[in-house]
Amino acid sequence: MSAEFPDYLDVDYSEGEGEDPADYPHVNDKIEKAIEVTRRGLEEYENPVVMWTGGKDSTLTLYFVKEVADQFDLEVPPVVFIDHYQHFDELIDFVEHWADEWDLEVIWARNEDVGEIVDEQGLEPGDDIAIDDLSEHNQHHVREILEYEEDSFPFLLDTYVGNHLLKTVALNDAIEEYDVDGIISGIRWDEQESRADETFFSPRHDPDIYPPHDRVQTILQFDEAAVWDAFWNFVVPDTVEDFPDEGYVPETDDDLPEGIEQDDIPVSPKYFAGFRSLGSEVSTDKAAEEPAWQQDLDSTTERAGRAQDKEDLMERLRDLGYM
Repeated sequence: MSAEFPDYLDVDYSEGEGEDPADYPHVNDKIEKAIEVTRRGLEEYENPVVMWTGGKDSTLTLYFVKEVADQFDLEVPPVVFIDHYQHFDELIDFVEHWADEWDLEVIWARNEDVGEIVDEQGLEPGDDIAIDDLSEHNQHHVREILEYEEDSFPFLLDTYVGNHLLKTVALNDAIEEYDVDGIISGIRWDEQESRADETFFSPRHDPDIYPPHDRVQTILQFDEAAVWDAFWNFVVPDTVEDFPDEGYVPETDDDLPEGIEQDDIPVSPKYFAGFRSLGSEVSTDKAAEEPAWQQDLDSTTERAGRAQDKEDLMERLRDLGYM
């Protein structure tokens, strides 16, 4: 990483300040802004990556990256997938399938120290991991950064220590290893209160907390309904052969145009099954029986299926490098 980072960049870190999805009233306005931010992200950063979870927001972001790269003769960056060891099997299958379909270079960001302890000790989610069993690197994060004083922590994603070690440390280590200067990510203003004040280009420059880099946030201006609007009217028709060009919104999990199967569509099968948010396998349930886009998006929370509301932790986790 250049010692002068971020002086070689020409981005406005205040862009999007004070805005919300209502400032982009039509899906076309949201798409136009996404294309603009994506292009600048691909052109400005020397070693960008795309954060890809296999969820709808990051897949929409990846779609814009692929389309912009193709249109303006730019490279599609590697994608970073944080493997926290508690994913739905279907999600891993989805990521592997579409990474192959789209010829993507995937960086699998893992906290391998924790993973090895889990394998060696035969641990299940919820089992305790002794702090003394962790590497010096992870012990530093737990004791010095999180100021955690207990002798152990549960092997669970939706906890302060678990989330930090399994996701944030894994991500920050990948940023450092691959000399990443810009992460193109799919967070949205409306998704969580802690993200409502984000800007399109967001600096993360404190070397005491994370390897210095920027977040390029291309779909801040989308809300949940607009994400699905974009999928069924733009993403899927553009990427799935024989899907109606004018778009089509399935009403049920098997309501697809003739000759089209779920596996043909870059939408996780968990959304077809009624999940609105894809977190940990052990802490996320379906929100309803109908597909995610057919649910009451206005009157119910997007994270209704989550076993734990992490809003009270989000500010601290994001300060440490969480997405």
